[in-house]
Amino acid sequence: QVQLVESGGGLVQAGGSLRLSCAASGSTGSKNTMGWYRQAPGSQRELVATITFGGTSNYADSVKGRFTISRDNAKDTVYLQMSSLKPEDTAVYYCNLHKMWPEGGDYWGQGTQVTVSA
Repeated sequence: QVQLVESGGGLVQAGGSLRLSCAASGSTGSKNTMGWYRQAPGSQRELVATITFGGTSNYADSVKGRFTISRDNAKDTVYLQMSSLKPEDTAVYYCNLHKMWPEGGDYWGQGTQVTVSA
């Protein structure tokens, strides 16, 4: 099984920054992909950013240029550096781990609240 422990959420003023962390443990698989998703009130969960084991990243258009995803493979930890935060970034942010073939499987963290005040 896989366990994901998130930290770093909180309240910040518009224009400020936050750094989210997600540490994975257990049977995390070989060359997994990790990422961040978010869900705002009244909205569907959406992809924010993903990063492969090798460091290839992808971003939602809404956060490109403001957010940076990174990972530490030795620690099985993924980070999301969020800058120039906007009120519309307010959401519950979820960490995700996807096991590559042949293991397979998707795992989620409990979510951490990010609130950006105007």
